[in-house]
Amino acid sequence: MSANTDGEMELEYGLDDRPPWPKSILLGLQHVAVMIVPATAVAYIVADGIGLAPGDTAYIVQMILLFSGLATVVQAYTVGPVGARLPLVMGTSFTFVGAITTIGADFGLAAVFGAILVSGFAVEGLIGWQFDRVKPFFPPLVTGLVVVIIGLYLIPVGMEYSAGGVGAEDFGALHNIGLAALVLAVAVGLNLFTRGIARLLSILAAIVVGYAAAVALGLVDFSPVGEAAWVAVPSPTRYGFEFEPIAIVTFAFLFLVSAMETVGDMSGVTAAEGRSPSEEEVRGGLFTDGIVSSLGSIFATFPVTTFSQNVGIVSFTGVMSRHVVAVSGVILGVLGLSPKVGAVVTTIPSAVFGGAVLLMVGMVAASGVRLIILHTELDRRNMVIVAVSLGLGLGIATTPEALAGLPSAARTFFGEPVILTALSALVLNTFVPGEQSPLFDDASAQPGLESPTVGPNDD
Repeated sequence: MSANTDGEMELEYGLDDRPPWPKSILLGLQHVAVMIVPATAVAYIVADGIGLAPGDTAYIVQMILLFSGLATVVQAYTVGPVGARLPLVMGTSFTFVGAITTIGADFGLAAVFGAILVSGFAVEGLIGWQFDRVKPFFPPLVTGLVVVIIGLYLIPVGMEYSAGGVGAEDFGALHNIGLAALVLAVAVGLNLFTRGIARLLSILAAIVVGYAAAVALGLVDFSPVGEAAWVAVPSPTRYGFEFEPIAIVTFAFLFLVSAMETVGDMSGVTAAEGRSPSEEEVRGGLFTDGIVSSLGSIFATFPVTTFSQNVGIVSFTGVMSRHVVAVSGVILGVLGLSPKVGAVVTTIPSAVFGGAVLLMVGMVAASGVRLIILHTELDRRNMVIVAVSLGLGLGIATTPEALAGLPSAARTFFGEPVILTALSALVLNTFVPGEQSPLFDDASAQPGLESPTVGPNDD
């Protein structure tokens, strides 16, 4: 789409436009197709890390779809002060994968859902009310580093899946590597050499191809699908609640990070109209994140937040209609009420998911790099912040035993690469003078930290 001089795009459908029903349904399905794979992949990764039974995995997938749909509809239409009235598709984020897996393995799922219940609304609700005061502490340098580490530390998970999954008897077998390579090749090929729907649905199409190949090789067990019911209602407090202080603190910090991602996605959507999100839109969007996440924890779902992939669809298609996104939310909700859908997802071999996960987490890291480069001058100050933050985050991701001497609670909190990277970047960016520091607005406030001046004869 071409842009006007004031920055506003030429939209096919504006925020309050209602496309004809047939077109609305197709456009809504496109949003669902783009987000359903990464959203359910989060559940799949966590289930494997904790060691959940297929039935439990299918149920969690079901709840993720249901509450993603509910949150999407609320964002589009609002319920009182909750909702942004923007075309924001919601789903479970990779931000929480590490913490859910670690805390779930150490304390059980009851501690995970107890922490989400308490910290979801408490943190994002507070940020929503006091957003203007919090925003300066999370400039693109900090949020970009968080996005980078989320992608980087999950790359080994993608490799493990590509080899067949940790503990698999055929780990590293040729057929596993072949399936992962097939999925990766199809996804990359469609993304780079096609346009339109084929490019937008490249990951989904690649998984379908890989799944078909796995079926042909006799590697798929369909018994969970046959045993699953067609329709089922959610089961509240399925795993119970426990309130571990360290789990609550960990999730509270991650919800803070997630809030900044959500604000970024809202900014990406409203940029199509040549504007930034209003204070009311930001508040309503963050309330949706927190309230629906806390509500979902009662029914055993993981935190929901905005999906950046779907923000890209709005820009790519020029369809900003919130009614189209509401249709996608209804579709997700309907899928979430059918255990058959969750059961089908659990039949996908780990190697097939591995090829897709590798690409998705790599793209997450790449988007973080892009965020930093576009909005941050990489002078000496900022390069040091990048080096320290990524060094600590990747260091703990690759060598978690380095914290063996710390108390258990400290190991849980500082053992999360996202938290260590975000905390390092936040502290350094806040207290070291520079343009993105909330305490200093002039990089020259401290000698030696200013940006180097490049003369006409310099290389």
